[in-house]
Amino acid sequence: MEKFTTITGIAAPLPMVNIDTDMIIPKQYLKTIKRSGLGKGAFHDMRYDENGDPRPDFVLNKEPYTKAQILVTGANFGCGSSREHAPWAILDLGIRCVIAPSFADIFYSNCFKNGILPIVVPQDIIDKLLDDAGRGANAIITVDLENQEISGPDGGRVHFEIDPFRKHCLLNGLDDIGITLEHAGDIDSYENRQKTDQPWMVRG
Repeated sequence: MEKFTTITGIAAPLPMVNIDTDMIIPKQYLKTIKRSGLGKGAFHDMRYDENGDPRPDFVLNKEPYTKAQILVTGANFGCGSSREHAPWAILDLGIRCVIAPSFADIFYSNCFKNGILPIVVPQDIIDKLLDDAGRGANAIITVDLENQEISGPDGGRVHFEIDPFRKHCLLNGLDDIGITLEHAGDIDSYENRQKTDQPWMVRG
């Protein structure tokens, strides 16, 4: 999993509440178990019309937001089904950080397992960040995970809270497999000890 340390990039404003996982990646894209390639279907019904043409009024179809790495949005982001395809799609679209007043629990957890930083801040902070993100080419926001700070284009800084263990995993690029491999030495020692103490347990 790619490490998340600091990102400075375009922030896209999406001031909607209750954006569910079906809106993030609809059911027709759930046939795959690959984590790549889902960006083309991300926010499908909001991005494309019934003929499959991009909707010009949708924020992620507008310049410079087509290059957005940060999404500032409304409360209860990622609600609905628990599909992990939702964070896969957002990540494949190029977005590494989502900032909202609240997230659905499973989506929030899945973000950390896929290298996305979900940040919870109060609504008044969201309102300020939406204003920052609405500045087009000047909508540059920096997210510093180590120092737990968001910096806006005017230099203002906002502190955010994050679980220390999840912060450690993102800073070091550790998903569930990576966390297990951190203990590879202990696992090898246990297996070698078992071969000695309980040889009948080991197939010859």
